[in-house]
Amino acid sequence: QVQLVESGGGLVQAGGSLSLSCAAFGLTLSTRAMGWFRQAPGKEREFVAAAAWNLYYTDSVKGRFTVSRDDAKNKVYLQMDSLKPEDTAVYYCAAARNFYDSAGYYSSRRSYDAWGQGTQVTVSS
Repeated sequence: QVQLVESGGGLVQAGGSLSLSCAAFGLTLSTRAMGWFRQAPGKEREFVAAAAWNLYYTDSVKGRFTVSRDDAKNKVYLQMDSLKPEDTAVYYCAAARNFYDSAGYYSSRRSYDAWGQGTQVTVSS
């Protein structure tokens, strides 16, 4: 059974940094592209970043967030710098069904078949 477990969320002031981790169980990370999504209150879950053959980011986090993966540790990471109040959300990691060289593929929730439980990130102004 596949299980994804996020950690590292918390409360931080605007301009600060947080580092999220996602540990994968029941799958071999090297066989999966991995994504990060977030969901703010009252909003739909949105794509943040993905680590596949290449790295992909939504425009609002480019230059501030960095996604990485350590296949040997079966972990994926999201380093978040220069945080803004609008980054406040529950952050989820997810395992994609396939590898594709396509930003559009990774930005769609339908491309993922395993999700973590989420970790709360709150950025105060």
